[in-house]
Amino acid sequence: MDITPEGLAAVRAELAELTGVRRPSIVEKIKVARELGDLSENFEYHSAKNEQGFIESRIAELEQIVRNAHLISAPAADGIVHLGSTVRFSEDGGPEEAYTIVGPTEASPADGRISNESAVGKALLGHRKGDKVSVDPGAGEPYELTILAID
Repeated sequence: MDITPEGLAAVRAELAELTGVRRPSIVEKIKVARELGDLSENFEYHSAKNEQGFIESRIAELEQIVRNAHLISAPAADGIVHLGSTVRFSEDGGPEEAYTIVGPTEASPADGRISNESAVGKALLGHRKGDKVSVDPGAGEPYELTILAID
């Protein structure tokens, strides 16, 4: 699983929060809810158990990310789009867009990070400034992007 050092630090911080703070808190909520009596109609108990299930699922997911992390190092300054590169491009002379190519764990287009597994990410990888790349979105018509700069 490709991830930047910053992304891995964020995953580890979330994992520490869940295991060190949220897990003990939910265990206490369940204990208190049990003391309220009949569990079959105890909303607090069922709510806490659902929350516990979510937390445990997220902890397992984060632990897997940490175990399988493959750190993305700073991209080579060879003028080619790699994982970790920030690429500025436009579609048919339209407005310029800029995204950093990251692994799927860190992808957040709203924050300027797209996955190397996305249609645009796949299309950009391995190309140079000035290249026109074809993006096949899967659904819809393919379109072309022109790479304006690679940082």
